[in-house]
Parts: sequence; C-alpha cells; structure tokens
Amino acid sequence: MKTHHFFDQEETLMKTFTKYLGAACVLGLGLASTGAIAQEKIKIGVSIPAATHGWAGGLNWHAEQAEKRIEATYPNIDVIVVSANGATEQANDLEDLVSVQNIDALVVLPFESDPLTVPVQQVKQAGKFVTVVDRGLSLPGIEDVYVAGNNPELGRVSGEYIRERLNDEGKIVVLRGIPTTIDTERVDAFVEALDGSNIEILDMKHANWNRDDGYEVMQDFLSRFPEINAVWAQDDDIALGVIEAVKQADRTDEMFIVGGAGMKDIIKRVMDGDELTPIDVLYPPAMIATAMDVTVMKFTSNAPVEGRYILGATVVTQENAENFYFPDSPF
Repeated sequence: MKTHHFFDQEETLMKTFTKYLGAACVLGLGLASTGAIAQEKIKIGVSIPAATHGWAGGLNWHAEQAEKRIEATYPNIDVIVVSANGATEQANDLEDLVSVQNIDALVVLPFESDPLTVPVQQVKQAGKFVTVVDRGLSLPGIEDVYVAGNNPELGRVSGEYIRERLNDEGKIVVLRGIPTTIDTERVDAFVEALDGSNIEILDMKHANWNRDDGYEVMQDFLSRFPEINAVWAQDDDIALGVIEAVKQADRTDEMFIVGGAGMKDIIKRVMDGDELTPIDVLYPPAMIATAMDVTVMKFTSNAPVEGRYILGATVVTQENAENFYFPDSPF
C-alpha cells in the first residue's frame, strides 16, 4: 500500500511538472514570436536629388514630412530618405540602400534618367518593389509603379486659361524651361491649346526654370514689344523673375502672368488676389509624398497598386489656393 501511494505521488508530481513546463514553453515561444514580429520592419528607401533649387527643396521637404507621417501611422514601417548631388552619388546611395539597409522597397526620383536606369534595374533584380517618380527611366517596364505630374496637361491648361481670359485675341510671350522632353511636351500642348484663336505668340525663349534667367528674358521681351497682354512663364521660379522685370518696367497693368508648379510665393499671391498672377498651375513637389503613400499601400493593403499614377495639372485660383499653400515649405 505504501509503495502504491509513493507511485501515485510521483505520477501526480510528474503531471504537474509537465503541465507547468508546457505552459512555460508556450509562453516562451509566444514571447519569442512577439519579439520577432516587433523586429521585422518593412524598410522603404527614398532616393531623391538634393535641394539644389526651389522645386527640389520643396521635394525634400515633402519627403521629410511624409516620412514622419508614415512612421507615426505605421510603427512597422521604417522610411529611409537619402538625397544626392549628382547621378553617381545617387547610384551609390541605391547600392547602399540594398546592401547595407536591406530595404524592401525603393521610391526614386532619378537625378538623370540614363545614368540611373541600370542602378534602379539592379534594385529591381534584387527583388525589391520599385516606384519611380517624375523622371522616367531609359528602359520601360523596370518599375512597379510610376508617379508623375502631367506635363502636357500643364501646357494645355495654361493655354486654355490664357485663351479664355483674352477672349481668343491678344499678344503673348512664352518663357520656356531647359531644353528637355518635359519642356517640349509642355510647350507643344500649350501651342495646340491656342490653335484656332487669334492669339499671337510674339516670341519664345528658354529661361531654364531659373529666376534670374526669367528676369533677363522678360527684360528683353519688354524692350522689344510695346504691347504684351499675357505671359506664360511655365514655371514659378521663372515667374518670379518675370514679375520683377514687369514691375521695374511699370507695365503691371498691361498683362497677367501664368506660372506653374505650386511655389508658395506664387500661391500666396493668387490667394491674396494679385491681378498680375491670377492663377497658378500645379506640378507639385508633393508628388514624392504621393509616391511614398502608394508604395506603403503595397505593404499595408490588399489593394493592387502597380501601375501609373499621373497627377492632374490643377488650376490654382483664389478660391482654392489655401488648399495648396504650405508656408513652412522652402518652395
């Protein structure tokens, strides 16, 4: 009887020990699993040109704002923003983002299309999700997502506004950007929008999306043409130079100026009802935030995100200007 009692106690002890050992193992596995989940972050690299001019400054600001917002909203996502002063530096950044940072996705606005095509292709070949912004690559089909402003639409909308405002008659001058595909797309669509009207383009000159060049080109136009009814500056940096030249010539009552991009200085003028700059047409540096948000959706939503996202060329008027005014942005 005593022996039987001893084995009963031993069996009970073993069952109890096994029960608590099992619970401890489950708890330990649970903690280990939780720790693993906590450590597994989705890394999204964002590679953009440095703030070498106004629009790029706005681009960097919006990228930084989006990074803060995304990381606050999604604790499991880590956004790494890097900026480069040239194509070679950007290519090195991409290599570092893959080999050192081990990113899961890349959002890239190429400094230049040709030199960055192969480096971005290598990122894709490494199995990363790729979003290209604004400047397309030289080879089609590399990226999963493409996000950009609408250059032809910017030209068309600007032309249609000037045509309507002048009632199909008048004399205008055009300040082009840098000789690029982007500039050509804008200008071709602008000219097409004027077809069939009696609006005369007195002259077109490249102002290189630069304020000082805009000032010099407009000075030349003002000296040669005694009558100018409207100016298409195409770009807000150019527009600021044009405004200065027109004011110095004391011809502000004679014409109006249409720029483009969404610079806060021009948006503020529109918002305040400045008759010299009645509208602006968006080509927003905030497109980088759109690209980042779309990329995040790849990892936070079951919705398909692959494809092309072409933003509208919104006309900014006094009525809606407040929606596009970012006073803290450098652009």
